[in-house]
Amino acid sequence: MRKNFAIEMAIVSLVSGGLTSAARAADQTVPGAGNDDAARLASSSALVQSARQLISNRISRIGDRTLARNVYELVENRQVCIRHRTAETAASKQAIVDKLSAAGLYAAADAAVFPGGALSGVLPPVLDAGSACPHLPQPFFSAPGSVFGGHHSYPGGLAIHESFNDISDTSFAANYRRVYGHPGGNGLPTIADPNGERGGNDRVDVDIDEDIIVAAPLLHDWGKPIVFQWNADGTEFAEFNFGGNGATDNFGAAGDSRTGAHHIIGVAESMARGLPPKFVITQASAHSSPTSGNEYKVVNWLRAAAIIAGIDPVANGYLRVDGGGLLRLPAVQHLGEVDLNAATPTQVNAPVEYQLHNLSDADFTQTGPAVSVAQILLATLAPAFGFNPSDTARYNKSYRNPALSHLSAERLYMLYTAGGLAAVRAQLTTLRAHGII
Repeated sequence: MRKNFAIEMAIVSLVSGGLTSAARAADQTVPGAGNDDAARLASSSALVQSARQLISNRISRIGDRTLARNVYELVENRQVCIRHRTAETAASKQAIVDKLSAAGLYAAADAAVFPGGALSGVLPPVLDAGSACPHLPQPFFSAPGSVFGGHHSYPGGLAIHESFNDISDTSFAANYRRVYGHPGGNGLPTIADPNGERGGNDRVDVDIDEDIIVAAPLLHDWGKPIVFQWNADGTEFAEFNFGGNGATDNFGAAGDSRTGAHHIIGVAESMARGLPPKFVITQASAHSSPTSGNEYKVVNWLRAAAIIAGIDPVANGYLRVDGGGLLRLPAVQHLGEVDLNAATPTQVNAPVEYQLHNLSDADFTQTGPAVSVAQILLATLAPAFGFNPSDTARYNKSYRNPALSHLSAERLYMLYTAGGLAAVRAQLTTLRAHGII
């Protein structure tokens, strides 16, 4: 048992640790040299393309035309202008980083070890930089779901991740309506049978904004095509964590609100486009619900995003100043006469959409381990298909990435738990028969 564990750890070190080091050594001040290759691979995957179609169908469900137009442009239009990066200069970029530093929204120690420093971490390279219409360095559909070796870390993984999250968010909302928002015959609530008429949603007397529920998961990870660019050897850019200094983030007390750059970049773009506070705060709640003492995290992400977008978050309704002079989440809808946003940050105005979106982004608890296991399985079977994990570029570009883009790590993980290595081998044999690996 211990011997097998040691072998697995050696494989993990080879296929994860070694390749992560390669990614960190890449020049992250220029667009990724492997972005076009990743786009071609994602375009050839039926799984990825079906995710793109599902996302397109979901966008068509958004009733608010302004919101729908912005989601469509950002997700489906490769030539979309990145508004928070319009007409930037070296001086304007440095000014953003300086403001984040002055506000305590990144740790100097983190910046010191990041390739290109805070500047490349907060403002990764884009196409047509400095112009009136800078563009994404790769299509939305070719980006991975996270850092190399993390969840959905293969070309097209982002589209698959967002498809799952969007379905999850609408499912959570439907369940809340069935259980908490279904009036009985006597005016008192009852739980609706999901197998009944209209899936138990025939009568609902609570308000959950379906447009926000559909749109927030689609825009939450919009920054990933900018952050997780592809290197020539099939690995990815590293990601900078900011949005706090990691020490005194909780309204000046001990707390750590650092999070992945993609999260704050996506919120900044939504702010630059003037999307409404309730939507933007829902988007920002993906990485942490503002409840249970975590309001400060969402507040700090909104502060950081506003600096990048070049807007005043209070004047634009994304934050407010409470009676104690603290920046807090605003009351974005009427919640009665009780002041839920008192000077002491113990209660928070948090409509249910915030929490549902946060829950919908939690699939990493399974999909992260799935990639770790899938990488072990692929490395174990690699010699049988003519690949060597130590031949980094060939292994990633011709074997690992195609296998995961066409099959998904999650599928391989589930097949393995039910059918063992033979089930995984059969899937790879099918890929070889189609000339994919």
